[in-house]
Amino acid sequence: MKELQGLIPDLVALARQASARILQIYTAEFGVRDKADKTPVTEADELSEEIILEGLAKLTPEIPAYGEEAVSRGEARSEALPPRFWLVDPLDGTREFIARNGEFSINIGLVVDRQPALGVLHAPVLDITWTAAGRGSAMVRRRGAGPEAIHVRRPPAGGG
Repeated sequence: MKELQGLIPDLVALARQASARILQIYTAEFGVRDKADKTPVTEADELSEEIILEGLAKLTPEIPAYGEEAVSRGEARSEALPPRFWLVDPLDGTREFIARNGEFSINIGLVVDRQPALGVLHAPVLDITWTAAGRGSAMVRRRGAGPEAIHVRRPPAGGG
């Protein structure tokens, strides 16, 4: 997992680059249209995906990357996915983006043998990024600061 940890700084930078573009669109007027499945898509979804997929191709050219918007256009099929690939949701929460409530994120994940191996989740409006690449590696970065370790809490006796 140590080799995966080494990718995280570049992935965080990539998510922040996509975030900057998303926020430019978020504060301006933008159009909304429906995908084939009747879910909304905006220019922000597509530009974020373009930034991330181009960045992943440079960072790890040997690992294919699939973005939500490309998949929705029929450019990738789940039954044909290789054993190792990037899975990207360039703007998770498009409806929230459209409503301008700030509750959306950029998600980048590495899947190995159909299991999550690495993940980066960035909340553009909050400027907070969460990352993990294996057990005990979860970190949070707030407003561009350095990483802080985070852990799940143990449930209290009796649940809750």
